Amino acid sequence: MVQEHHATRLHWDFRLELDGVLKSWAVPKGPPTEPGVKRLAVQVEDHPLSYWGFEGTIPEGEYGAGTVKVWDKGTYVLELREPRKYHVLLKGKKLKGDYRLINFKERNWLIYKVESITGSTEYSSGSKSRR
Repeated sequence: MVQEHHATRLHWDFRLELDGVLKSWAVPKGPPTEPGVKRLAVQVEDHPLSYWGFEGTIPEGEYGAGTVKVWDKGTYVLELREPRKYHVLLKGKKLKGDYRLINFKERNWLIYKVESITGSTEYSSGSKSRR
């Protein structure tokens, strides 16, 4: 799920359901939709699963104050998970395809879309699909 978050600064919250929580990254310029475009993704605290699909206004004075709306959601297949690297196949309405999250310094990650070798949007049948 990706949420457009109009807080102190506009950013997009990229979330993956893993380990019973929503692993979360703030993406200041929005997640890339084209291969080869790399964007900064700052890892933030995990969110509870109950936050899935949240839209609304977080009141002033609270963490993340501002308006939140769902920008994209769907499922994904986790292809690789290492401490500093995720490979995911996204199957959303806007974000589709093979994506990488690579940690390069502390909480700073890069998110980018990888060009498909076959040009196919097929997903591996052996991996578990998640939301």
